[in-house]
Amino acid sequence: MLHLNSSATHVIGHPAGAVPGAVTNGSERHTTRYRSLPLTVQYPCRLPKRLREMIVAMVLFSFFMTLRLSYNFAADTMRPMITGQRGIVAAGRHYSVSGGVRMLEQGGNAFDAGVAAVFAAAVAEISHFGFGGEAPVVLFDAQSKQVAVINGQGPAPKGASVELFKSKGKIDANGPLGATVPAVLDAMTLVLEKYGTMRLEQVLQPAIELADGFPMYEYLANVMKAEKKNCEPWKATMETYYPDGRPPEAGEMFRQPNLAKTLRAIVAAERDHFRRHKHRATALRAGRDLFYKGSIGRAIVEANRAAGGVFTYEDLANYQGRLEKPAMTTYRGYEVYKAGPWNQGPVLLQTLNILEGFDLAGMGHLSTEYIHTVTEAIKLAYDDRDAYYGDPDFVRVPMQGLLSKTYAGERQKLIDRRQARLDHRPGDPYRHENGPQTTLRSPYLPHAEGSKGTIEIGDTTGVNVVDQSGNLFSCTPSSGWILGGAFIAGDTGVPLSNRMQAFVLDPRSPNGLVGGKRPRTTLTPTIILKDGRPFLAMSTPGGDNQDQQILNVLLNIVDFGMDVQAAIEAPRFNSQHMFASFDNHADNPGSMDIEDRVAPGVIVALRAKGHKVNVKPAYGISTGITAVGLDPKHKTLRGGADVRRERYIFGW
Repeated sequence: MLHLNSSATHVIGHPAGAVPGAVTNGSERHTTRYRSLPLTVQYPCRLPKRLREMIVAMVLFSFFMTLRLSYNFAADTMRPMITGQRGIVAAGRHYSVSGGVRMLEQGGNAFDAGVAAVFAAAVAEISHFGFGGEAPVVLFDAQSKQVAVINGQGPAPKGASVELFKSKGKIDANGPLGATVPAVLDAMTLVLEKYGTMRLEQVLQPAIELADGFPMYEYLANVMKAEKKNCEPWKATMETYYPDGRPPEAGEMFRQPNLAKTLRAIVAAERDHFRRHKHRATALRAGRDLFYKGSIGRAIVEANRAAGGVFTYEDLANYQGRLEKPAMTTYRGYEVYKAGPWNQGPVLLQTLNILEGFDLAGMGHLSTEYIHTVTEAIKLAYDDRDAYYGDPDFVRVPMQGLLSKTYAGERQKLIDRRQARLDHRPGDPYRHENGPQTTLRSPYLPHAEGSKGTIEIGDTTGVNVVDQSGNLFSCTPSSGWILGGAFIAGDTGVPLSNRMQAFVLDPRSPNGLVGGKRPRTTLTPTIILKDGRPFLAMSTPGGDNQDQQILNVLLNIVDFGMDVQAAIEAPRFNSQHMFASFDNHADNPGSMDIEDRVAPGVIVALRAKGHKVNVKPAYGISTGITAVGLDPKHKTLRGGADVRRERYIFGW
């Protein structure tokens, strides 16, 4: 309220320096959306009271209109949170979203829609992901009220070995030797068989139409222009992506006829089996088997070996993904589910366990203390990832100890509030395992490999779906990307995986390369429940950043009460302290990224604590989160999509 006093000077703004969207913590002020604009109104004491009131009213109106036009309130976002009651689909491109929405409109469930969106992404998001890559899934089945994992990561071919790459000092990031066994079709078929209602003929239709041709969009056109030289070593890649010898332009029709032929062949095999046997599950497998055991698989192997790869027919014919139990922890009343230690997902669970012992809300959002504490917890969890995680078919991973709350309590004590640690500090989780205990006093410590030159980075996408029954689907499809040069397997039109580079050459590592072993992937879909009920499905591209960025958003929702879209758009920070999962596995101790919307004083204070801070532009941290789920209060659907990397979402 503005009190008029004939001799007063009035300040129109916020009391005691408070700023909407800001948190005051001691001497620090942290502005998240806009700065206060105190306005001084002075007027002569002899003006009539009515005139004085009119002047103040006009100034107030002008001030708030200026504020509305020039600044966003804390609750405002660049995009709205999506709401609905029938379904919401979120993905990396509008083409992928459309594929999923079509299945929901035809009566399919979230799993049918998720599979269709993944297949569409394999055609239209080839900067991020291709049909020969991988697609781990975590899902919540509303009927059984269970969370499950579809292991969508293919293994190394049996012929892969350390000796193949020893002279290079690192594993190939691209090309015929960079590929693990394609896992996408197998994983999606398993989702349909166990949880879906549709057949491949239905869910592949949007992808087939896109392979027949779609108008090129600007982002992909720019990537293809930049990567043309890297694709030139492989004839089939150039014929597929640059048929006229040039990159396609935005708006131009872009066609992949060989991939369309492959997809149609899969559908034809399924349709023929279903026509004869009227059994959906076995028909699904018939379509899948054409790819892994039939003519398509043989063509993939032949193309790979002709170019110097080591694929065999047995690698594809014997491959079988599987249904697995998720890893899980609780955080402030929420149940968070991830894939197992063949995946980096448990680092999110470990980090949450560590942070549960701190009053993050009391520290203040994006305060120095908050960012420092969260970053130090991230570093401890990732140090354990690098020391212990690997394919559990080949190595023993002490998951019970790693995820125990008592172990987290030990790790909490290692966080020094005064300074950042620059060393790597894996713990000893074996002491927290039930049954026979093995105390490992000297955990594996990784090291960088190969040259310190340009690091090959890849890309990924994400698909998240919720339907009116409360089913949740979260997938992080990846590999087969154009970045660095895609290798397309002959006339199949299928770009092969780039995931071999996630292995390391040190045989002592739990993630050391062995033929037939799965690399520890960064792909990390997420399901979150509240009191056993569906809450969110979340995923993002970003390599080693993925679980950190999901953590940023989850803490914004749980600890700071933001809605989904506001939580996604809020300023982010990200550690690069861990050994990188790609290429030469670089080590950058103490390095962290932070977006420049965080208060400058906080950045200065973090550097004073020893963090090696790299300031990124607004929305500049490499990620692209989408999240969909149920509003626990109203039981309606909601979702959000990142402005980073132009994520897409639709619901109704």
